Amino acid sequence: MEIKNRTIVVTGGARGLGFAIASSLAELGARIALIDIDDDALEKACASLTPHSTGSNPGHTWHNTNVADEASVVAAFNAIVEQHGAVHGLVNNAGILRDGLLVKTDRDDPQRVTQTLTLQQWQAVIDVNLTGVFLCGREAARHMIETSASGVIINLSSVSRAGNMGQSNYAAAKAGVAALTVTWAKELAKHQIRVAAIAPGVFGTDMVASMKPEALDRLLKFVPLGRIGEVNEIAHTVQYLLENDFFTGRVLEIDGGLRV
Repeated sequence: MEIKNRTIVVTGGARGLGFAIASSLAELGARIALIDIDDDALEKACASLTPHSTGSNPGHTWHNTNVADEASVVAAFNAIVEQHGAVHGLVNNAGILRDGLLVKTDRDDPQRVTQTLTLQQWQAVIDVNLTGVFLCGREAARHMIETSASGVIINLSSVSRAGNMGQSNYAAAKAGVAALTVTWAKELAKHQIRVAAIAPGVFGTDMVASMKPEALDRLLKFVPLGRIGEVNEIAHTVQYLLENDFFTGRVLEIDGGLRV
């Protein structure tokens, strides 16, 4: 797909990895629709993008949206299509962490359970990281079909989809995202819509910054390249997936060789 003059939606786009992806695509001439939940951050991020405006098109736009809420997502995509005329690409990037062991026991008394992963921790991550991908992917596909705009949906999975200690909720959600990617690629191919996923390893994002230092150091020992990935390396991967018209239904691992 040609990126220039295409409308691409980036969820979680007000900061971090999402903003890096949006910025890279804007520099390539795309019109960006940012989705996030912080008005101030969205407005600032949108104003920071390389300007784009052609004719009556408004250029870049931002939309305060809760990706886990169906009505909010439907309204956002309706507004994006009304303003831009179509959706050509979606980068499902929004995500959160609520890490915790399934059950935690006392160090001195291994049979005494001191803490469990709460339903609230579980549901919060599933709602944003999996249901949010489903809702945004569905609405993007619907509008692509209705406007006859062949397009690309890119979902952000994770190497943690294979299972990672302390991340039952996150691993389950990211495994679900990988499965959705393959399923949608098969279903949507007849509409000339490609679906791909990226499974990042350890990158310099806000979520990684929130990890305990000892946990991050322990994780980096398993990265053969011995460093945290840079967000522009994911942005470059997004560009590749958008432009390569024969890539669909696969998860591209960008992890420095990490195996969790």
